[in-house]
Formats: sequence, C-alpha cells, structure tokens
Amino acid sequence: MPLATTLRLLARARGMSATEIATAIPRAGVDTVSAWMRGEKLPGKEQLDALARTLGVPAGALLAELASTLDPARTQGEHDLLNAYRAMTTRQQGALLEIARGLADQPAPRRRKAAK
Repeated sequence: MPLATTLRLLARARGMSATEIATAIPRAGVDTVSAWMRGEKLPGKEQLDALARTLGVPAGALLAELASTLDPARTQGEHDLLNAYRAMTTRQQGALLEIARGLADQPAPRRRKAAK
C-alpha cells in the first residue's frame, strides 16, 4: 500500500487532521502534510520518525511503506496497475485477475523482423 494511503488510514484511525499532525512534525506545515497524504511529496527521515511517533506506529512500518512506494524492481506500469487494482471492488479485482491469467497463458505474439 502506498505511504499516502497508510498515512490517511492511520490519521483517520487516530481521529487526526493534517493540521493536528503538522503541529507535531518539525518543519512541516499543513500544506506539506496534506501533500504527503495525497502522495504528492514524501517526508524526510526526521519527518518520518516524527510521523511514526505522532501516529503511534513503529518508524519501520512507515519505512516499509515508503520502500514499497519506491520499489525499483517495479515499472511505472506495474505501480499504476497495482494502484488501479486497489481502487477496484473485490468483484472487479477477481475479473481482472481472470483476464490477466488468461493473457499470461497466451504465447507472446511473434514480432516481424524489420525490413532492411
């Protein structure tokens, strides 16, 4: 799950607004915290530690989320597909998986050699 989603869920679970979180984070205003929660910016290490303390979770949990957000092994298309999948209903996810499995079983189309 992206860090922004985790932050939004933790804030909601704690009943905290971006304003309340911002007051506990060094050098982070409400606009910055809101941008983190929208996934437009990423917090620095000190800010991540302060976020963890404020939200009552281990910093490692947020670091793991941050690492998955920046996973270099995934292409942008994979990140986009995963985000779209997470936005679907369970039924839609099942249908998409059936389609993907069917496509994966198909042999890749042969490419024609370019004329020289």
